[in-house]
Amino acid sequence: MTHPAVIDELMTLVDPGKVLTDAASLETYGKDWTKHYPPAPSAIVFPKTAEQVQAIVRWANTHKVALVPSGGRTGLSAGAVAANGEVVVAFDYMNQILGFNACDRTVVCQPGVITRQLQSFAEEQGLYYPVDFASSGSSQVGGNIATNAGGIKVIRYGMTRNWVAGLKVVTGKGELLELNKGLVKNATGYDLRQLFIGAEGTLGFVVEATMRLDRAPRNLTAMVLGTPDFDSIMPVLHAFQGRLDLTAFEFFSDKGLARILARGDVPAPFETSCPFYALLEFEASTEEVANEALATFEHCVEQGWVVDGVMSQSETQLKNLWKLREYLSETISHWTPYKNDISVTVAKVPAFLRDIDAIVDEHYPDYEVVWYGHIGDGNLHLNILKPEHMGKDEFFASCAKVNKWVFEIVERYDGSISAEHGVGMTKRDYLGYSRSAEEIACMKAIKAVFDPNGIMNPGKIFAPE
Repeated sequence: MTHPAVIDELMTLVDPGKVLTDAASLETYGKDWTKHYPPAPSAIVFPKTAEQVQAIVRWANTHKVALVPSGGRTGLSAGAVAANGEVVVAFDYMNQILGFNACDRTVVCQPGVITRQLQSFAEEQGLYYPVDFASSGSSQVGGNIATNAGGIKVIRYGMTRNWVAGLKVVTGKGELLELNKGLVKNATGYDLRQLFIGAEGTLGFVVEATMRLDRAPRNLTAMVLGTPDFDSIMPVLHAFQGRLDLTAFEFFSDKGLARILARGDVPAPFETSCPFYALLEFEASTEEVANEALATFEHCVEQGWVVDGVMSQSETQLKNLWKLREYLSETISHWTPYKNDISVTVAKVPAFLRDIDAIVDEHYPDYEVVWYGHIGDGNLHLNILKPEHMGKDEFFASCAKVNKWVFEIVERYDGSISAEHGVGMTKRDYLGYSRSAEEIACMKAIKAVFDPNGIMNPGKIFAPE
């Protein structure tokens, strides 16, 4: 733990009352949504300016104190967990939208801006920020950038990195870098901005971001379709993609739907029970587009790929259909799930899921498994629910035994062990299944350039040596 006298010095670098050491604050700000590692930070510091962040990083270098960034704490790989006496740098007070450029369709944000706050600001300007996910009401822009957050619209709009026009970052040496400056075209060597996107705070901290916006979508419409088996989902995707520009294509299993309906606050999409469901979204900007969607639905029924379905007829129905998918993560969190966030190219998804399913069925015969994900971009979420009678540590140890076999399949399919949740601490020991030894060596060399003393979120992405 950091010496009290050193913490006293930290208090002089920020505004009064912006360093906390009480037990409740250490517990709250020292963790994210993962439950694998108990939080044990030394202190929580709340900077309000980029200059204060620089001062904190320089102080940390002087005293060899490790720093962990904290945003909305909604991460699922323990990337924001302070488990070893680190000082947490929380960006809750750097939460202002600083500027808007209508011509360039860009907005300048501090890192603590909530994702939904950015989305709402865009709507007020008649524009759209498309990166969206279930935690948008509490996640922060800085954290989204640090993890290259994905979510439900990737099939149309891509990941967070597609929307970052410029960054200001404080490196692990305390230097303030301004990267790309909002430019669309900039062919002047290495794009350092992209190194910091997805780096999980291991190179430095984002202190300002210039985010791109898009035109607002017109008359978003959703369909939920029930399929007789998983193999029918991909032909449905191909059929709709061939006729419509989809903004989302999600799937979930009957077990996931059952958990959602048991909440009692979301209506069933239709009476027919199916083993798998697809949720797709598109812009019904004209009557012809809506008719094309219905014709494609009828074609899928004729082919036996779809058993039943529904199309939203109002904004309320659109939101209710999305709740069937968006509420899944929060709903099953009550069963302390063991999560895997994996991906392959879209064409490999059916065979990939069958191979993963076989491993799960063989080794987890007594556990309930809930599948869902952004199948339109090849991202699957495997969730194994903890039995009520089993302790958390015993359950996680049991599940971890099978990780090796699951990730061997990921490696065989040239996939990713973490599609959108980052590496953090939960996936760091498995990084070699997705990255070669040569790649990992290059990544470590890059970290050494920006963070020579190893104070920036240590123990994340790379296993301790």
